[in-house]
Amino acid sequence: MAHRRVNAPTLAVQDGFSGVPLPCAGEWDAYVAAHAQATPFHSRAWCEAITRATGHQCHLVTARDANGALTGILPLHHVRSPLFGQALVGSGFAVDGGILADDPAVAATLAQGAAAMARSLGVPSVELRGGPLPEGEGWAREEGVYAGFARDLAAADDAELLAIPRKQRAEVRKALESGLTVTTGRDAAERRDHYRIYATSVRNLGTPVFPKALFDAVLDAFEGDADILTVREGGRPVASVLSLTWRGTVMPYWGGGTADARRLRANELMYFALMRHAREKGCTRFDFGRSKVGTGPFAYKKNWGFEPQPLVYARWLASGERPRDTNPNSARYRLQVDLWKKLPLWAANRIGPLIARGLG
Repeated sequence: MAHRRVNAPTLAVQDGFSGVPLPCAGEWDAYVAAHAQATPFHSRAWCEAITRATGHQCHLVTARDANGALTGILPLHHVRSPLFGQALVGSGFAVDGGILADDPAVAATLAQGAAAMARSLGVPSVELRGGPLPEGEGWAREEGVYAGFARDLAAADDAELLAIPRKQRAEVRKALESGLTVTTGRDAAERRDHYRIYATSVRNLGTPVFPKALFDAVLDAFEGDADILTVREGGRPVASVLSLTWRGTVMPYWGGGTADARRLRANELMYFALMRHAREKGCTRFDFGRSKVGTGPFAYKKNWGFEPQPLVYARWLASGERPRDTNPNSARYRLQVDLWKKLPLWAANRIGPLIARGLG
């Protein structure tokens, strides 16, 4: 068992457990590329981008067979925050990831390694957002909070419309006839417009915005497998989404709209146009991402005809420790959320990234 610490822009190797040879960059990439259950959040590209943008170190827990070949990996970002505490998160700012292993025995070994790493670093918890669920001392399941939404794309626009329930389909048709325009790209102008819209959207929801460097780092790391789609009214951006593409699946990841977006049905156009854009890129599946059960986004995705799939996460806690609370819907943050909604956008954009980088 060994682990590797990633300090972008270069990789630094630290022997954490037994002195077994650590994976080079190519070995890490090859293992993820060959594994059927791998997600973009297991990739070196994601892990290095998160470290580069936030400063959170990435530790890679690895397992090998008797011949020295990799049999499992677990990337963990060491997230630290004066407000939310610290944790090893697999992986940082992701909705999936967790243990990636050849078999259950290897998965159990990686879970033991993650707990051992947390103890050695003095970190009170490990948070895994996907993958095999560990069992044993200190580990607990967390379920009933999030659901994921994904389905196959239809072959063409007409069939895609028919896949949407009638009421939502009518809204999409109105959006398609509205005169709004759509642009896609990765250049500085698209990035600027996307961040402005996303920052406005999350401020209006009462949550701090992530640093712009995070979006830039992910776009740069994934190159042609990440881009931005923006809906415009007369050239003015009103809704925008940054998406990842992974193994034929498009994943709208960071998106939002201005106050006018709902009136203009810009979000309806945005997601339908993204489905079209994804088909043109050769994608066959649309992953609408996760949402908290019982929230507006949860209901919105169901309205599009996506069936919720419960997500079960895992957390390890050191003896006597309590889990981090990073849920903006938590009662303890109600006053802060209400106050945040009233902040001028310039102030929210200045303060928000300092807070949000600690959410992980």
